[in-house]
Amino acid sequence: MALSAGDLYTRPKPASSLVHLRNKAISKKIERVGSSAILFDDSVKRVHKIHDTDHGHSYISKGPYDWKAGNTLHATEAQTSRKRWDDGVRAAGTERAILMQQYSGSATLALGCHHDNTKGAAFSSLVGDSRISDKLAGFSASFCTGSGRFLLTSPPVRLNTAFAMNASYERPERSRGTPLTRMLMNGEVSMEKQLDLTSREKFDRWMINEGYRRFFVFVFILAHGLIFAFGCVHYGLKDSLAGPRGIFGFTFTVARASALVLHVDVGIVLFPVCRTLVSLMRQTPLNGVIQFDKNITFHITTAWSIVFWSWVHTIAHWNNFAQVAAKNNLGFYGWLLANFASGPGWTGYVMLLALMGMVVTSLEKPRRANYERFWYTHHMFIVFFFFWSLHGAFCMIQPDVAPFCTSIGASAIGVFWQFWMYSGFCYLAERVAREIRGRHKTYISKVIQHPSQVCEIQIKKEHTKTRAGQYIFFCCPAVSLWQYHPFTLTSAPEEDYISIHMRCQGDFTMAVSAALGCEWGKKGDTSKVVGVEAADASNGVDPALRRVLPRVYIDGPFGSASEDVFKYEVSVLVGAGIGVTPFASILKSIWYRMNYPQKKTRLSKVYFFWICRDFGSFEWFRSLLMAVEAQDVEHRIEIHTYLTAKIKSDDATNIMINDADAEADAITGLRSPTNFGRPNWDMIFKGIRKLHTPGEAGVFFCGPKGLGSSLHVYCNKYSEPGFSFVWGKENF
Repeated sequence: MALSAGDLYTRPKPASSLVHLRNKAISKKIERVGSSAILFDDSVKRVHKIHDTDHGHSYISKGPYDWKAGNTLHATEAQTSRKRWDDGVRAAGTERAILMQQYSGSATLALGCHHDNTKGAAFSSLVGDSRISDKLAGFSASFCTGSGRFLLTSPPVRLNTAFAMNASYERPERSRGTPLTRMLMNGEVSMEKQLDLTSREKFDRWMINEGYRRFFVFVFILAHGLIFAFGCVHYGLKDSLAGPRGIFGFTFTVARASALVLHVDVGIVLFPVCRTLVSLMRQTPLNGVIQFDKNITFHITTAWSIVFWSWVHTIAHWNNFAQVAAKNNLGFYGWLLANFASGPGWTGYVMLLALMGMVVTSLEKPRRANYERFWYTHHMFIVFFFFWSLHGAFCMIQPDVAPFCTSIGASAIGVFWQFWMYSGFCYLAERVAREIRGRHKTYISKVIQHPSQVCEIQIKKEHTKTRAGQYIFFCCPAVSLWQYHPFTLTSAPEEDYISIHMRCQGDFTMAVSAALGCEWGKKGDTSKVVGVEAADASNGVDPALRRVLPRVYIDGPFGSASEDVFKYEVSVLVGAGIGVTPFASILKSIWYRMNYPQKKTRLSKVYFFWICRDFGSFEWFRSLLMAVEAQDVEHRIEIHTYLTAKIKSDDATNIMINDADAEADAITGLRSPTNFGRPNWDMIFKGIRKLHTPGEAGVFFCGPKGLGSSLHVYCNKYSEPGFSFVWGKENF
């Protein structure tokens, strides 16, 4: 078997002793493989010789810092100090990985690499800093021999080894590498240059991911501007309103025109949150024209428009009331009476307070800080719509000619309610349907506690049909009767239950997990079943796990952008942390389709990237990924896992030792190796484009907003004539 860089890992020794190999077995590996190794002794600062059995070379010190390795390695301009060691390395024809470290108590571990098509590479050993230097960060982790890693340690590890390995020997880590990784290692992508696009090609690329969204925003603003302009012209020229125009002035026209725009916005703002309607529309041919996955974005855009025009309307009426007070010699007292004693005045302020309350708690930071507050205050929309219906029924401003407005009879009910009754009816039907669906026979069958405070809930529900990538709204009456929270399904449509993975951080999720029997005070690195429904438990279940679990209500499932994975021949799935949940369902569905080939799909290649901060997160779906990898004999799915956390010295030791001579990754148990650090998206997007041109790839993401924005930019950047990356993000 092959030799890993970790095989030369040694703990610090007293200054008088020489650095030595960890054990005899490793020494034998060096002789068997025929690799070359150099040991650096800090006490005398000399290079000690080790015999290379294949080439017959001996590594002999000519001086404190002058290395010579026959014609295999040559180091030039080598300099060292107690604080920093920068060394330029040259390779003669063969690919090599170099691992270097200064003997310093505050130093960190740095791993670099170069490949056949480069003449050399510079590496840096950092002192007192747990981050990779700019020089080292310039190299893609994908280029490294074998698993391709940058490994950081905290606290720092003392490593007295400079290790060079002949790449002609096939390491298990390298053989486990995916086709994309191997292509990146060969350097085929690094030398590619971006094409110079024509103006038309740039426009076409822009249209793939940005054009329709920008076009929609443009049309939305233009439509509102035209409605406002039409209102100004209409109310500015209408003969029957000459009297009010003479009293109030131009702001009367502005107030009426802005009210006209508000009628339109209030009439459509509820449609995007009718999720059943949106899910049905996603299954129609209109889904190719209208981006129904952006329903929440449309709802938010319309809501901000309501806020803007409400303030325009309010400020215009402030001037109108001032004009009335001045003409009646009432001064500021008259202005206050008009604002708070008149029907339109006080109803308007009630609506404005309700609107601003919803807006403030809907902003991203307040919403994430307290979702329950957002949920309850958002129901002030009932107050808003109720007083909206009353706002125009007071007949405060009369026209010059008949028909006149009266406070009694049919005209007393006003006309404002007519503008929102259609969307209001749809939303009312949606809420009624939610309650009916939630009352179907639904119960929790199993609860699994995962590391990193993640709780898996498996639910049995009658008459439920799902599709991969969908999400549900989850309610636990034992915690809160009215709170419905969105969670992505992690179960496949082919399974006889639905499941969600809940990251327990906020008040609601912590309360639900406690009600289900999870104990987060006890740390563990493995998953365990903490509860099984007593009525659903078999004889083989531990009696201690049998319990009566709380009743839950489920609304959905509803569609999302992730459903479109199967519409592309190539799909790129990127999940960060718990954002992996929508792709668990998709990968399960792909696994079932592999086992049952009669379920055909257009999808021929999947690139799955999972970025985690800690080891325990990989436990959530490790069994699923291992099953998918084992079943994927045609290599249609490439799994790339990334660990971004700083690694403790003991963990680093275990990883490096256990990963040597291994056919599976020491962390995940997968064939594909775990990468340390963040993905080099430039290289990844270039590589995928090179492998699959011509065509297109769907890029689907669920996770932090910042990473999503970056991936969106990469999709635009690396779309070219002949190949395009189509962006899709999970929206709730």
